[in-house]
Amino acid sequence: MEEIKQGEGRFFIGDQTNPDAEIVFDQSRNTYTITHTVVSEKLKNQGVGSQLVKRVVELARKEDKQIDPGCSFAQRKFEANPSYQDGWKGK
Repeated sequence: MEEIKQGEGRFFIGDQTNPDAEIVFDQSRNTYTITHTVVSEKLKNQGVGSQLVKRVVELARKEDKQIDPGCSFAQRKFEANPSYQDGWKGK
């Protein structure tokens, strides 16, 4: 898998202006709200989306923030992964 890079309010793979995969999150004082996750056709079915969600979880834990998995993909990943429950806002 290609390197996951961090930008302002997002993690991405590929070119910053036209990424092959990306997860976008809004930052508030205590919460990261995941608003969008997209993976290009060439990277689909390789676990890239899951790795992007994991990176947001790791960042939130490091910065002692909660996560609101606002997009449907992130919501499904949080529901399926018990280890994410500690950072899930509202759970």
